[in-house]
Amino acid sequence: MKIRVLLVDDEKDFVDALAERLSMRNYDVTVALRGEEALDKLRQYNFDVVILDVRMPGIDGNEVLSEIKRIKPLTEVIMLTGHATVESAIEGMKQGAYDYLIKPCETEDLVTKINRAYEKKAEHEERIREARVKEIISSPRAALKDA
Repeated sequence: MKIRVLLVDDEKDFVDALAERLSMRNYDVTVALRGEEALDKLRQYNFDVVILDVRMPGIDGNEVLSEIKRIKPLTEVIMLTGHATVESAIEGMKQGAYDYLIKPCETEDLVTKINRAYEKKAEHEERIREARVKEIISSPRAALKDA
């Protein structure tokens, strides 16, 4: 199964080039050019990893990150910016970003971060499944509570 990536950046040429490079590496890539568009897509589809620019018109990356973590808390987010500051990096990490990269970054560095972020998400999902199975085994009626 391909890792589903949402790439969010207002620089269309950058997004198109990066999306092509990631697609060639067998990722399922969806693109959004604004924070609002990214949130709409996130509500409709499940993504494993979001690559999110910090500075965008409208809703900025840190606001989008906060909303992503509210809507889909297990989705991992890698913050990406050409305007890096220590403050924005710290803020993103406090809000739950998986990691932070400065543009331009090497594609292989980003690929490594995407794979590690996906592994973290997959581990969390597996622990949740295991806990749910234990709950059902210990109390079969627990299976009915979500029905």
